Amino acid sequence: MSRKRGKRGIARPRAEDFAPIAPEEEARLRAEAEAYAASNAEYESFAEADEDSAPLGPPPTLEDALFALESWQDAGKAAEMAAYHKAVRRYLGVSTPAIDDMVTLWRAQLDVPARVDLARGLWDSDIHEARIAAAKLLVQARLRPDQAAWDLIASWVEQLDAWAIADTVCKAGEKRVVADPTRLDQVETWTQSDQMWTRRAAFVITLPWTKQRNPKPDDLAIRERVLGWAEALAEDRDWFIQKVIAWWLRELSKKDPERVQAWLETSGEKLKKFARKEAAKYL
Repeated sequence: MSRKRGKRGIARPRAEDFAPIAPEEEARLRAEAEAYAASNAEYESFAEADEDSAPLGPPPTLEDALFALESWQDAGKAAEMAAYHKAVRRYLGVSTPAIDDMVTLWRAQLDVPARVDLARGLWDSDIHEARIAAAKLLVQARLRPDQAAWDLIASWVEQLDAWAIADTVCKAGEKRVVADPTRLDQVETWTQSDQMWTRRAAFVITLPWTKQRNPKPDDLAIRERVLGWAEALAEDRDWFIQKVIAWWLRELSKKDPERVQAWLETSGEKLKKFARKEAAKYL
């Protein structure tokens, strides 16, 4: 079970902290230190037990995980979240740090297949925080085997309907496409989807290729591929698509401003004015 995060109290000095050590106690401590220094003992044998080494407990079931999330629910925050995200589903009002704490524990308790199974169950509950937790369970660069995780993430993409869940799913997905770029063949099909959130996901999930300092030829080819998607969708009038194309170009401009400038000169007029302005923010 996670605990609420908050500011830790500052330990204030007490008078007894400064009281002199009795001569006999000082002599005992000195004798122990000298005996240790003269011995061949391993340091670990004198170390205190680490609190983090405590048993993690049994792996959580789906019921355990949902109970943990529900135990942190806040009706007031839940109402605010429902009004903000607008997607029709159950909201608990659980904070992101609390979800992160729970997911960190669950990931440590579960192997990869069990994580995938728990993520599937959390997603199918259609609770906002449970879907966020499901995606976070699979956000890991080194995940072996990872095909089942990728298949599950890809199955979620067609169901996306709100930005917070969508971006968390894409964060999990980007780790999997970086691990295996051949999956971009599947991602490219998303650009043809009738569902806006699916088209948007194709750009969010490929953001890692905008951030490389020293891209290899294969990485440059992927950049060009995504820029081709951007050109094909530049006339899409949906605000979210315009926004995500601008986001992708803006991020790339931090590493390759010349390429973004060239793209804007040839294809920028297809974008809405606000998107062109945002894409050129750092040029």
